[in-house]
Amino acid sequence: MKYILFPFRLIWRIWFYFLMILSVFMMTPFVLFLLSDEKKYGSFWKLMRVWSFFLIYAMGFRLKFDRQEVLNPEESYVFIANHSSLLDPWILIASSKNPILFVGKKELSKVPLFGFFYKKAVIMVDRNDPKSRREVYTQIKKRLDTGLSIAIFPEGLVPSEEVILAPFKNGAFSLSIQYNMPIVPQVYFDAKRLFSWDIFKGYPGVFRVKQLPFIATSDLVPKDKKALNKQAFELLYKELSNDNLYMKDTNRLKKS
Repeated sequence: MKYILFPFRLIWRIWFYFLMILSVFMMTPFVLFLLSDEKKYGSFWKLMRVWSFFLIYAMGFRLKFDRQEVLNPEESYVFIANHSSLLDPWILIASSKNPILFVGKKELSKVPLFGFFYKKAVIMVDRNDPKSRREVYTQIKKRLDTGLSIAIFPEGLVPSEEVILAPFKNGAFSLSIQYNMPIVPQVYFDAKRLFSWDIFKGYPGVFRVKQLPFIATSDLVPKDKKALNKQAFELLYKELSNDNLYMKDTNRLKKS
């Protein structure tokens, strides 16, 4: 069946890249202006949210949020989420009015067009370079002083589709403890199924996003990062493994 539907899914994928390329060209002057001054980052974030909703809805998707705790607009947070789809960053952007700064892999800056925005709005890290990882902390400290939050996909990669949730790296948890920022765990149940990296898969539908109760870090010290990592991993793993739609596709891929 997936091969019969392939021409339609290919056209649908091409439509996504057309929308992204067109919107990037249209927004470039505004992005250059807004990112010319760090004080304008709040306005840049509003533009990114409009862009995110546009891409998501223009692809035939809808967003359904279940927020078990509400963000304080005056507070900084560390956002974490499972990573299984190209659309995950846009889903995260759409989920928060609080301006967020992403920490991401340096390699993505080489992606045509997308890399232009990526270099402007993301603190890049070369995970294989200890010096690069240390410099991330310096850059983040500077930007946190302006009231921004941080977003990290703690798996550090997009795992293969038969994996429920890949082990977490410690970066997000070290940051949250060092700067006393609560962790905002988000769970994306449908991104892998609806907009996989596999071009034979995917279709319009509803992205369910669950924002779990925040994890406080104010009483923690650096040595607690591994326990915090485990706590966050188990929270997200439990949510994903108890979701029938998510597990149906994951189990099918395990058997193939």
